[in-house]
Amino acid sequence: MLDLKAKKILVTGGTGFIGRVLVSKLLDSGAFVRVLDNDSRGSKKTLENLNGNLEIRIGDIRDINMVRESANSMDMICHLAYVNGTKYFYEKPNEIIEIAIKGMMNCIEACIEEQVGQFILASSSEVYQNPKTLPTDETVPLIIPDIYNPRYAYGGGKIACELMLISYSHKYFDRSLIIRPHNVYGPQMGWEHVIPQFICRMKKQSGENLNLSELNFKIQGSGKETRSFIYIDDFIKALFLILKHGKNREIYNIGTEEEIMIQDLAYIIGKKLGLNINIIPSILKKGGTPRRCPDIKKIQSLGFSNNITLDIGLEKTSNWYIDNLSQAPAHAFE
Repeated sequence: MLDLKAKKILVTGGTGFIGRVLVSKLLDSGAFVRVLDNDSRGSKKTLENLNGNLEIRIGDIRDINMVRESANSMDMICHLAYVNGTKYFYEKPNEIIEIAIKGMMNCIEACIEEQVGQFILASSSEVYQNPKTLPTDETVPLIIPDIYNPRYAYGGGKIACELMLISYSHKYFDRSLIIRPHNVYGPQMGWEHVIPQFICRMKKQSGENLNLSELNFKIQGSGKETRSFIYIDDFIKALFLILKHGKNREIYNIGTEEEIMIQDLAYIIGKKLGLNINIIPSILKKGGTPRRCPDIKKIQSLGFSNNITLDIGLEKTSNWYIDNLSQAPAHAFE
């Protein structure tokens, strides 16, 4: 069992949604935490009131000198830095690939040079494309269905990162772990994901029609597509179990096996906002996965069980986004 107290841990992407919650919990555990982030999607302001031994460095993961300096004297790296959000999969595939490959290689080289013995990589459920088995365990083959589709830059980059870590881990790292998060959600998760976009669009449409009894709500696809969502607090709980008890060079799904259709997600969010939703289907973007649900037996074997139901999690998340609607960028309402 790994004791995190007094460990020195570098968290890349530490001002982002998952990163800042992870940083907070690591500080609570008594670790020294150094954050490296370019603050492009998060904000260092969200970390300024945290208690504990924290150092924040603003810099680009593609800058090898910055990464090397950040890795100096660390015991462990938790590599989260990436470009997330389905919107960006289609708009910035070149940037996603560049950050994936250069960022990962920089982290590996820096850790080798600075003798950082433990490497934790945050991969993604996007490495699974149209899996043949559901729930999907960590052993299924990983493929890129169409290299011409910009969407797969994200999942392809994550697969490459996994390959790099596994390839280098035997020689250079005392302990390496890969996690595959599945649709982590919660307050302050950003504006480019399905849950905040549903909330923002519903609020905008209902605000424009004050006497509305039923809201015609357009979604991508038929609405029968499925995902499995895990609340941020449960995700962090699972991650800490993996940090403390996970086996060297193992891969762990983090999520729940509660599969829900996207149309039902819209109905639940609409109900939270006091709206009856009438789903208007549309064409699913090319490359969209019809179903995704993780097999979580491996994290359950470490003692994991989720505490936050989807209903409670959506209540917490909806309340935050409604209270902060004025901060939403224009694309959150598209």
